[in-house]
Amino acid sequence: MPLTGPRREDYLTPTEVANRLLVARVTVRLWAAKGLLPSVKTLGGHRRFRAQDVEAFAARHQQAKTDYATAPSRVLIIDDDRQFSRYLAGALAKRAAGVVIDVAHDGFSAGLKCQSFRPDIVTLDLQMPDMDGYEVCAMLRTMFGALKPRIVALTGFATPANVERIIAAGADSCVAKKSGMAALLKEMGLSLRWGFDSLGGKRRSS
Repeated sequence: MPLTGPRREDYLTPTEVANRLLVARVTVRLWAAKGLLPSVKTLGGHRRFRAQDVEAFAARHQQAKTDYATAPSRVLIIDDDRQFSRYLAGALAKRAAGVVIDVAHDGFSAGLKCQSFRPDIVTLDLQMPDMDGYEVCAMLRTMFGALKPRIVALTGFATPANVERIIAAGADSCVAKKSGMAALLKEMGLSLRWGFDSLGGKRRSS
């Protein structure tokens, strides 16, 4: 329902909410679109947030940050290839001790999960429809700034141009999908428990 005549002291603009919560405006829009942060619209179509809703959300958000501080490492896999992301999630769960894993299959859901899941590490496919890995990487850098998760790009086309472009977009490293699991875990900063010849899943003989 459109908002009629909001009192200025009771409602905040998206910019004011972003400044209050120390996040980017795009993050506020994602929260509102998902229904995580209640909002109303003015007759002119502008989104506004009740100050009391923002304060309640801030309190929940701070508690979540406290809980995350003592949680195991969190990895978010961003890849539109569902078969590959299922394999990678299983391989990481078996080979990296104390890791909690979630998966997103597109850029929009990746942004939402980054806010709710708060990953320490992100693996990011470069070739995705709608929003590719370069755009997602730039979005995460805008959302989190210096506090962004470690971003390890994965690609089947690790050309010098692609690697240079994704690093410029904010990734910490870029790994070819045909690389060994040991190389990926090293770039992610996770310990290796068992080895695989490639990200395709063939285990080395012991």
